[in-house]
Amino acid sequence: MATCPLIVIPSSSVATFCEVREALRQSPRKWLITGGAGFIGSHLLEELLGLGQRVVVLDNFSTGKAANLEAVRAVVGPDAWTLLERRDGDLRDPGACATACDGVELILHQAAIASVPASLEDPVTTHAVNVTGTLHLFEAARRAGVRRVVYASSSAVYGTDEAPVKHEPVTGRLLSPYAASKAIGEVYGQTFSQCYGLETVGLRYFNVFGPRQDPAGPYAAVIPLWIQSALRGEPLMVNGDGSTTRDFVSVRSVVQANLQAALAPADLVSGEAFNIGSGQPTDLNALIHGITRVLALRFPELPAPRAIHREFREGDIRHSLAALSKAERCLGFAARVRFDEALEETLSWFAAARGSL
Repeated sequence: MATCPLIVIPSSSVATFCEVREALRQSPRKWLITGGAGFIGSHLLEELLGLGQRVVVLDNFSTGKAANLEAVRAVVGPDAWTLLERRDGDLRDPGACATACDGVELILHQAAIASVPASLEDPVTTHAVNVTGTLHLFEAARRAGVRRVVYASSSAVYGTDEAPVKHEPVTGRLLSPYAASKAIGEVYGQTFSQCYGLETVGLRYFNVFGPRQDPAGPYAAVIPLWIQSALRGEPLMVNGDGSTTRDFVSVRSVVQANLQAALAPADLVSGEAFNIGSGQPTDLNALIHGITRVLALRFPELPAPRAIHREFREGDIRHSLAALSKAERCLGFAARVRFDEALEETLSWFAAARGSL
């Protein structure tokens, strides 16, 4: 991306992503990323270290991977890597949260159990990590004088809302303990902003995908799971008839949203939650077509993927598309990566890494 001229962002202005990046280069901060060894967290880490920021990573490595950190180190180089402080710890430990927040100005809270099926099997652990852990972090941030916490919420909070496009003020009945944990996290965020003046910003991620996403295990997200299956010549298992729609958004756009949320005017964002998606619906049959197309271009020797349909999965939302007007107005957010570009980038990464996955 081209370098912008000297930027000073007025406290009342919404900045472009280019302006945010330049402002951070000119005035580095100290950040905490929870779950910084995970899929989204490692991409945030890569961006911040590349901008010369000091970063603390808190991760218990239950799903985060040391390999993700090594991948970041290879990209940013040894000088930027010295700006990282790694802390192995768990959100369920208040002491670990307090230590990680020491001297931090901005927090990007990504650590969570991010699985609907896992939450249905074990709601207690999901609550302990996603709700109690988030409460511990908010309290540690408040006591440490942290200015703002940007935290990961989820489109799962829309539940049974049948509107084809999801707008932030309208939600339905929740369909899983995971969705409940994210909704409660939003309530705590709003409460800490209201009662204590801690600036909190919730980002309702829709279906994030990209390099470093884990395809392993029974709870894997659909894009990495299907890409891995296609590269192995295995069938693609489809929950339902393929008409289910999702708003698939590149992890690079999610990084953009986090940084814009971290620097957006407090009077527009504190205590609020925002949709983060692409604003474009894709059904599962179209996704299969997209993977097939990219696979044929890159690996013509591989057979075209074959789909096998099964029953809809309990707790899943059938249709999900983000309305982005609020994020555009208050964060300056607009997804900057096209779906086909992001899909090709993701498949290329999985192809290069398939020997180690």
